[in-house]
Amino acid sequence: METTRQFHYGTVLEAITILREQGYGHDFTVYDGKLKADGRFFCPDELEITDVYRYEGDTDPADEAIVFALSAQCGLKGILVAGYGADTDGSGQLIAQLHYRYLRP
Repeated sequence: METTRQFHYGTVLEAITILREQGYGHDFTVYDGKLKADGRFFCPDELEITDVYRYEGDTDPADEAIVFALSAQCGLKGILVAGYGADTDGSGQLIAQLHYRYLRP
């Protein structure tokens, strides 16, 4: 079983860039109660969270985001960037249903 990484990237863009280099080449979006990537739809039980990076804005709550590295059972790997606070796109409910592959510290 994989364990959580012990580092944190300075910005959302840096996290996305490094995750892309690690093979997380697709972008996940929330669409109609499911997660969508590469033209396919995934239910929460088809995905695992393999990494999470949380960012808090210094002064603006709109700068708050969480970067999720996701792996699908079919082998597809991608990234979901979600805001936290107000759940306007329904991603919070979906994310709560995802399974973590790594052990939390």
